[in-house]
Amino acid sequence: MTQHTQTPHACPEGTLHELLPQQVQALLQAREAVLIDVREPGEFEAERIPGALLFPLSGFDPQCLPLQSGRRIIFQCGTGRRSALAARQVLALGQAEATHLAGGISAWKCAGLAVTRLDPASGEVRTVRA
Repeated sequence: MTQHTQTPHACPEGTLHELLPQQVQALLQAREAVLIDVREPGEFEAERIPGALLFPLSGFDPQCLPLQSGRRIIFQCGTGRRSALAARQVLALGQAEATHLAGGISAWKCAGLAVTRLDPASGEVRTVRA
């Protein structure tokens, strides 16, 4: 597995890891992670990180996640607040570790990484560099 510097936070339930956008991108490219977007469907449709799967926090059930898939699950939202909540829910189930994208899609775009957007004028979906 690829080694990455990360910021671990001790929680009563386990360890919450925060990854930088470049670290998440490297894990996704190496097919070592699954990115779970916990924003709402409208947010996801308007703009998302390529390859992310939608699992809205409003209906979030961590027991339905593929936790034993062999890939690290990384949660992501708009700014990192909701993804940290989702990760803490996974820790509360007894998982020793959970991971989320620090700063969410906002940090991803600030890092100049690609996002998939819906063009409201044409209805076309395009992947562009932020």
